[in-house]
Amino acid sequence: MLPSVAIVGATGAVGEIMRQVLSEHKFPLRAIKFLSSERSAGKTIEFQGKKHTVELLRPEAFAGVDIVLSSTPAGISREYSPIAAKAGAIVVDNSSAWRMDPDVPLVVPEVNADALKKIPKGIVANPNCSTIQMVVALKPLHDLARIKRVIVSTYQASSGKGAKGLFELDTQTTAHGKGQKIPPVTAHAAQLLGNVLPHDWKAGDEGYTEEEWKMVHETHKIMGDATIQVSPTTARVPVRIGHSEAINLEFERPITVEQAREALRRAPGIILVDDLAKGEVPMPLHCEGRDEVFVGRIRRDPTIANGLNLWVVADNLRKGAATNAVQIAEVLVQRGWLPKK
Repeated sequence: MLPSVAIVGATGAVGEIMRQVLSEHKFPLRAIKFLSSERSAGKTIEFQGKKHTVELLRPEAFAGVDIVLSSTPAGISREYSPIAAKAGAIVVDNSSAWRMDPDVPLVVPEVNADALKKIPKGIVANPNCSTIQMVVALKPLHDLARIKRVIVSTYQASSGKGAKGLFELDTQTTAHGKGQKIPPVTAHAAQLLGNVLPHDWKAGDEGYTEEEWKMVHETHKIMGDATIQVSPTTARVPVRIGHSEAINLEFERPITVEQAREALRRAPGIILVDDLAKGEVPMPLHCEGRDEVFVGRIRRDPTIANGLNLWVVADNLRKGAATNAVQIAEVLVQRGWLPKK
């Protein structure tokens, strides 16, 4: 039987794209419902040519649902994801609430789809957007020569802050273009236009931000290898959609640029764009609206043995969030791993 699906946070930036991806991928389903907070409940949205009324998020709304695609703040997920799971659904959660729970698989289908065989709490965690695109690029190279160390610097788009982040950058750009005063910031920690910001201002252990520690711990869990050393620096840049990452890799075994290119060319979910002389390099403008991870600027690091540099770009709202969640649901359906009812 085809699954019944619910999208929680259906009217948000990621929820909207979840609807798009489900439709584009022709995801098989028998029924769908859209759930949101009191602020959005009662609104009408369209899905595959039909109008649907957004329902209030409440425990009774999960009756008969097989798969929940959830994009809410972590606090909401902590409350409602267990309720949905208890009602018999598998919840694919896009928040940070469950990612490091040992009983919750943290999944990027191109990397560790087999982790979906066991879902003890009925919850699957969608990783952080910056981690997702990085591990998609790392996996084929790790299989080839085993990664010893990763140094990554991120250049993350304003849409990582959701619709409010996009709106704020657009408002700042419009004001600047008209010679007007930039409005007070509300979404980002400081003015983003013409600026580069630390991803957030809350420094944790050893001065690293929460986003940076996410990249460390999530990479270990997804790759299934806690020995990989990860040194991240995360930043927010005045780009609307599309996170970019400069990644330096040190391998345990020799690996050539051509070997890396061939491994990435064959890998699922990756598009190789790597001819600098022709201007063919991954750029956020080119990846917007795409589900793949774009990799280029592959070159030898002459300062260490077995070192390579990469440039990795992906649409943070799609592969970094909505698409990855839908792909998890697709694996569950295709492999028959949904609970029998």
